[in-house]
Amino acid sequence: MDFTFDSEQHDLREALRGLLERAYGDSEQRRRVVANDPGYDEKTWSRLAEMGLLGLPFTEEHGGMGAGPIEVAIVAEEIGRVLAPEPFVEAVVLAGGLVAAVGTDAQKSELLSGIAEGSTLPAVAHAEPGTRWSPSAAAVTAAQDGGSWTLTGVKEPVLNGARADVLVVSAVVESGTALFVVRGDADGLTRTGYRTHDGGRAAHVRFDGTPAELLGESTGDRTAEVERVLAEARIAYAHEAIGSMDTALRTTAEYLKTRKQFGVTLNRFQALTFRAADMYVSLELARSTALWASMVSDAGGDVVTAADRARLQTSRAGRHIGKEAIQLHGGIGVTAEYTVGHHTSRLTALDHLLGDGDWALARLAEGVDGHETVDPLGVPYTR
Repeated sequence: MDFTFDSEQHDLREALRGLLERAYGDSEQRRRVVANDPGYDEKTWSRLAEMGLLGLPFTEEHGGMGAGPIEVAIVAEEIGRVLAPEPFVEAVVLAGGLVAAVGTDAQKSELLSGIAEGSTLPAVAHAEPGTRWSPSAAAVTAAQDGGSWTLTGVKEPVLNGARADVLVVSAVVESGTALFVVRGDADGLTRTGYRTHDGGRAAHVRFDGTPAELLGESTGDRTAEVERVLAEARIAYAHEAIGSMDTALRTTAEYLKTRKQFGVTLNRFQALTFRAADMYVSLELARSTALWASMVSDAGGDVVTAADRARLQTSRAGRHIGKEAIQLHGGIGVTAEYTVGHHTSRLTALDHLLGDGDWALARLAEGVDGHETVDPLGVPYTR
């Protein structure tokens, strides 16, 4: 299995890295950006659109680049490397993915082109209070009156929901879960935004007889499509976590080489060096699993199971690397002026978006009896 990037993918990574380094290479600049609404730099968002990155996975006929999961993974990892607050995964992979999977040609042409151009910021309103990472809607209901639809209920948290120009909303219909499009200026729509602990933005969104447009041509159950797009977003988030962990590890290693204690640098203490080596092992295990999951998605394989495996590995690695980065830095690691605390905060947030590591482990355990037993001594297994 070839995990290396081709020349075009290398060029994509280098071009994006240069843009994001100029925007967020200085951590003070990031703190200034996330301190004010909408929580990201709209100029940087426009530059991402100019580079074609906001339309990366969409077809060319809908204003996209026709790229695949590997290219999406590259972008997500570079975003994580500098903790860029731009909502790439939320807008492009999640919202754009649902529109691409379910929408009509007219809806795709309008919404996906707007996303790719950077003129439309979408948000997915799927999570509901009291639910636990389900692909189905539970409490928000849709009612039809003639040819029009209205929605009633509450969605929370909705990432970037207060700023979004359009919401992609899951709701209960007679056949199961359907998807709808709600414009940001719709009647009966109330959005209360707030800041999350990692500097991002989320919102409490209430629908009170809010006019909505059915996404797609039918009211058939869309649970399978939602499950797949959520899985693709988990894989993208895994790559964002890889970028963040890589920076946290490099920052920690550099600190050990320069910080002195008892007259010598910290990397001269064998126990600390071993702990840094363990961080590296965790990172590389997570990296290989996330890349494998992206390749499974690219090949049209079982993306849901692949996403669960990537989520489990990156969850464990993120907790390990985040905690060790802070501890090996000492008190400075938890200060607002230093970056490793911010990386740990983001890794914690990523671990709980769309399902945490324990949740993924439980899902994988449900199917463990479907595999043959392998004898480590090579003895053939018989039932």
